Amino acid sequence: MSFWELLVVLVVGLLVVGPERLPEAIRSAILWFGRFKRAIHDTRAEFEQQLGVDDIRRELHNEKVLQSLKAMEKAHKKAASEAERLEDCVKQEAKKIEHQITPPVKTDTPSQPDSKKPHE
Repeated sequence: MSFWELLVVLVVGLLVVGPERLPEAIRSAILWFGRFKRAIHDTRAEFEQQLGVDDIRRELHNEKVLQSLKAMEKAHKKAASEAERLEDCVKQEAKKIEHQITPPVKTDTPSQPDSKKPHE
């Protein structure tokens, strides 16, 4: 309710009930409103209890948890298979590089003369 609506209700109440009984009428209205609200809340709680709404909510929550676990497991498997695929690709590339590298060729260069041989 906006301020202006509340002001109109207050002015109408003042005119209908009168200034002497207005505070008591407001208190009574608030009291009845509180009782009505409490009765609706109690009725709703009893209705939900009879239907087993808490059990239904718990089961729905458990289903959501299971779905998220399954989704995480699926993502984990996908990531693992992707990692294996990448590992295989790296191994294949490493083998290609190994085959491209030629072993060093030994040259027949004389090594340093032996110091033990007598000089001629």
